[in-house]
Amino acid sequence: MRKMPLVTRQGDVVDDYFGTKIPDPYRWLEDDNSPETEAWVAAQNRVTFAFLASIAERDAIKRRLTGLWDHERYGLPSREGPWYVYGRNDGLQNQPVIYRATSLEAEPEVLLDANSLSEDGTVALAEGGTAFTDDGRLLAWAAASAGSDWRTWRIRDVATGVDAPDIVRWSKFSTAAWKKDGSGFYYSRYAEPEEGDAFKGVNKNQKVYCHRVGTGQDHDELVYQRPDHPDWSLGAVVADDGRFLLVYQHEGTDPKNRIFLRDLGEAEGSIAPFLDAFDADYEVVGNDGDVFYVRTDNEAPRYRLVAIDRRAPEPGRWREILPEDPKTVLSSVSMVGDRFIVTREVDARHALSIHGKGGALEREIELPGLGNVVVSGKRRDTEFFYSYTSFAYPTTIYRCDPSSGAGVVFRKPDVAFDASLFETTQVFYTSKDGTKVPMFLVHRKGLERNGQNPTVLYGYGGFNISLTPGFSVSIATWLEMGGVWAVANLRGGGEYGKEWHDAGRLENKQNTFDDFIAAAEYLIEEGYTSTSKLAVYGGSNGGLLVGAVVNQRPELFAAAIPAVGVMDMLRFHEFTIGWAWKSDYGSSETKDGFERLIAYSPLHNIETGTHYPAVLITTADHDDRVVPAHSFKYAARLQMAQAGDAPILIRIQARAGHGAGTPTSKLIEEATDKWAFLVEVLGVTLPESWSKSVGDAGGRTPGPSSATRPDP
Repeated sequence: MRKMPLVTRQGDVVDDYFGTKIPDPYRWLEDDNSPETEAWVAAQNRVTFAFLASIAERDAIKRRLTGLWDHERYGLPSREGPWYVYGRNDGLQNQPVIYRATSLEAEPEVLLDANSLSEDGTVALAEGGTAFTDDGRLLAWAAASAGSDWRTWRIRDVATGVDAPDIVRWSKFSTAAWKKDGSGFYYSRYAEPEEGDAFKGVNKNQKVYCHRVGTGQDHDELVYQRPDHPDWSLGAVVADDGRFLLVYQHEGTDPKNRIFLRDLGEAEGSIAPFLDAFDADYEVVGNDGDVFYVRTDNEAPRYRLVAIDRRAPEPGRWREILPEDPKTVLSSVSMVGDRFIVTREVDARHALSIHGKGGALEREIELPGLGNVVVSGKRRDTEFFYSYTSFAYPTTIYRCDPSSGAGVVFRKPDVAFDASLFETTQVFYTSKDGTKVPMFLVHRKGLERNGQNPTVLYGYGGFNISLTPGFSVSIATWLEMGGVWAVANLRGGGEYGKEWHDAGRLENKQNTFDDFIAAAEYLIEEGYTSTSKLAVYGGSNGGLLVGAVVNQRPELFAAAIPAVGVMDMLRFHEFTIGWAWKSDYGSSETKDGFERLIAYSPLHNIETGTHYPAVLITTADHDDRVVPAHSFKYAARLQMAQAGDAPILIRIQARAGHGAGTPTSKLIEEATDKWAFLVEVLGVTLPESWSKSVGDAGGRTPGPSSATRPDP
């Protein structure tokens, strides 16, 4: 392997944190608009892409990825007035297309094709960026460019597909919530950023507005703001019955929130507190008049469902519908008709059930295996849809009658991947402090535990987010290459509710890293792999995870891929929405926070003269969630410190962001480079069938064929 000889200029910036002097020699890389930073990016990419292009197996990997990716993929349908609406990608389209149909048996028609919004596919529908009027007549849709979190809203006539002239800008982390009569919609936005600050300027003082159809944005009504609390994030939801406007408030990414309420039936009604103790997580899933059905972890770390009368909202007056289950987490609740469709998380995998309005269990819905479920349905619907997926089970859409529980397949993809050759198991290993931690292992059946299997250990461990099983073409390709895919469900996530989350954040953050290290040791001790065959991988908060454990145990891994990672723990709050992560990390603005963060910050714990594993850092030039300066500074420091021969590379994707909306072509390129890098540094041998003589090594086999959270 080759060590890259790049050397980055060091400046003389030094910060004083409570008497401790901390140099920041690569501060100049935070200026993404400077010619020097642009030249540095170009130089790094030249070295990285030359290295990747020299890997003989790269072309075969790309052919196989392209062949596997070339299959139809469907989104969950929804009923919007007289229409069924769903997304579909025919295989290699850069973006999915939104279709409408009068029935699920009718020939669908294109409603919105995001592929027509840009030549290179880098303009996408924003996550959670579609909202229909109650009668299905109008669609509010939001586009995001080059992976940015910024979204621009427009309004489309569903019957004709023609857009109104309305344009709503500078919205971020927001859905659209239509008034019952379709005259306008509520949305959240920030002030227009200063020139040059759109992708790095701090986002605070979010406000809720109402846009009236047919008017300019400068006429939008300011509905709610809290200038006395600039850190409050605000989002609006209209209740199913159209009577109430609910304004959700969060502080950072802490699951706790407040809910404010306005009775839209009162001409002079104002927004008033409903659930404002800020002591728990509250989510309204439906209401009957003044009685609201709320999923909450108040007095229930693993969540419960309660009925709350807004006229008497004191906890002592609540009626419990679904009590907390000490063995599962109540992940989601949807109302369809007079029933609750319930998803529970059991050791990081889902179970699905239907309950009556009083909470009584009517039936469990049998799922194909250890997997993940997402439900789609409205209160007024007579049916609901759900998707099921697992590591070796491509996402399949089911249609279900809640009164009988009878479900039929709506769409099942035809993928050129033989799932019968692979198996998924779940193990529980012991972390440093004795805690049992679950981990999914996916590999070929009959795997020999000889320590020679190339293995990728993946993790996240933060922000109350659970890692549940799901199909990925990229993972499927790695499995076909003979690899083991391991997913550790670390503390800091939401796999076991509030207590599991709390055990891996703030002063407990080291538990997350200990859990990940223990997972690696388990894989080695049990013979699945060895240090020379083991890579660690994670993105965003998972990139922080990878950076931290590589610093703490560099000898344990042969390779690492930290993607769009939070690497500078002393300055993350200085950019875009980074300040919101203080709920999980704390902040260097306090002495205690500084001392905790400096102990594990990936940028600040690199030791010169250390033999680090091979590292491929990935980021993107339009990432305005975790700004690329994190990865830039980390790469410069690690390249300077490396004493071994393993390469330290950074791959900087142009016209891309934090991940959402990335076009298929770029996803294939990135996955190709990731696996080619591991082939080179782990010594992976590709299947013989992937030779050039096989053509595209894949393709279809014969036969019939939410987001709004600013987590890093």
